[in-house]
Amino acid sequence: MLQDGENAPDFSLPDDAGSVVRLSKLKGRPVVVYFYPKDDTSGCTQEAKDFSCLADQFAKAGADVVGISPDSSASHKKFKTKYDLPLRLLADENKDAANAYGVWVEKSMYGRKYMGVERSTFLIDSKGKIVRSWRKVKIPGHAEDVLAAVKALAK
Repeated sequence: MLQDGENAPDFSLPDDAGSVVRLSKLKGRPVVVYFYPKDDTSGCTQEAKDFSCLADQFAKAGADVVGISPDSSASHKKFKTKYDLPLRLLADENKDAANAYGVWVEKSMYGRKYMGVERSTFLIDSKGKIVRSWRKVKIPGHAEDVLAAVKALAK
């Protein structure tokens, strides 16, 4: 499992517009990478809305915010349009980034085991190191907590 202080694994993934986003190309400013299970589900929608409401404040603090799920770019585009989300959403259909960050895990619901994304967020500094990680995220207040960490990093 990745630890705070380690280099963030690089990734190269298509976004909702079909452009490829490479983490290493975002160096020079902090990046918030949040992994979520699925577009347009109740929890994931709320999390995206919470980050979206604070998008201006993240930008003001100098940070990029990207969401990653196994959904396709087309699914992300529909999700963004439906909720007017200003975030960049990246398609990790092969789960390469999810595996690299250790968030593609065995989950259990109603006694049934399956593989899925463990809702997690990583704050990566301008040099590409993981400054802070949040695992098994509970959505209420999470985006605000991440913003506070970004602001503390900027000081």
